[in-house]
Amino acid sequence: MMSRRSLVWLAALAPLAAACSPLGALNGINRLAPGDGGVRRRVAGAAYGPDSRQRLDVWAPAGAAAGPLPVVLFLYGGSWNSGSREGYGFAARALAARGLVVVVPDYRLVPQVRWPAFVEDGAAALNWVAAHIAGHGGDPARIAVMGHSAGAHIALLLALDRRWGVATRIRAAVGLAGPYDFLPFTPGGVADAALGNAADPADTQPIHFARGDAPPLLLLHGAGDTTVLPRNSSRLANAITDLGGRAEARLYPDIGHIGILLALSKPFRGKAPVLADASNFLLKTLGP
Repeated sequence: MMSRRSLVWLAALAPLAAACSPLGALNGINRLAPGDGGVRRRVAGAAYGPDSRQRLDVWAPAGAAAGPLPVVLFLYGGSWNSGSREGYGFAARALAARGLVVVVPDYRLVPQVRWPAFVEDGAAALNWVAAHIAGHGGDPARIAVMGHSAGAHIALLLALDRRWGVATRIRAAVGLAGPYDFLPFTPGGVADAALGNAADPADTQPIHFARGDAPPLLLLHGAGDTTVLPRNSSRLANAITDLGGRAEARLYPDIGHIGILLALSKPFRGKAPVLADASNFLLKTLGP
């Protein structure tokens, strides 16, 4: 059951939703709701590559910090074929309010590109972070990656597969409802459209790059997810720990594929402690 407070916010959401996208409406509600204050967008639309999709935003606590803060590169989902950074201000604000500098990049999408262009964009965005984040209050020695769904797939490839050239920069990774072990592709499905051109399909699977010296992983998943099955998180966590690494899969009852993302937003945080679990893990692993 939703709390009365959540129902109040959902009632306020309705007129906004009529005028804009659901994520845009959610961002509007999160700006109006109490909490997550003291955060501002420090950078809007910085280029990390020549394509118009290769742009990013930086969110951070507004007040002066005693020193540079830990950083998380947040990669949104959308089946590798949709999404934009403007829709995820609610997630960036939530994480920044807990003491993180948050970078949200756009990346090239299907059908403009296919595998591995979106992973290459994630690596390019992370290299931008390493080179520039000190000027925006972040610590380039304390970088994590985090993503939802297709964004979690990209994030975990960056953290595990050394071919992209950024794994040594990544100190921790958080995945929300990520596909990590999902061969074979369904012919004509979204994964096939995005990844089916790979010469070796195993190269598209984060679990293929499980290693004992991987950065610590926290893999969060809704037990009720029927879009990306929870076994993806359990199998990757088991593969890492079997090799001597540090990884945990945590399942939330009665949470689905979108619900785990919505739980980062203020109206839905009572559904599952996604924000607390993710931010506590990041701050503990990266250092406050």
